Amino acid sequence: MDTNNFLRQLLMIGVGTTSLVAERLKQVTEEWVQEGKFNPDQARSFVDDFMTQFNTSNGALEEQFQRLFRNTLQDLGVPRQAEMDELRGRLDRLERQVRDLENKAWK
Repeated sequence: MDTNNFLRQLLMIGVGTTSLVAERLKQVTEEWVQEGKFNPDQARSFVDDFMTQFNTSNGALEEQFQRLFRNTLQDLGVPRQAEMDELRGRLDRLERQVRDLENKAWK
């Protein structure tokens, strides 16, 4: 499973969701201005406040999701990148040692 691609897709979904929320909120507030429920300054302030709060809670949700995702991967036994890098390094050293031993055996 390509976790980077999966996380990238989830990020794009989040960005798309944020854009949709912002666009729909803008439409609704424009309707409210036309109906006389808000004046343009109130509508702009409302949208700004809402999006600030939405982005703040969205960031906290993203952190929780990342933590949950990392824990799930760990529970499934999927190694972290640092562990894979360490194992690759160990494998490279062992391959070098085997080659050195083979070269000594041929001499």
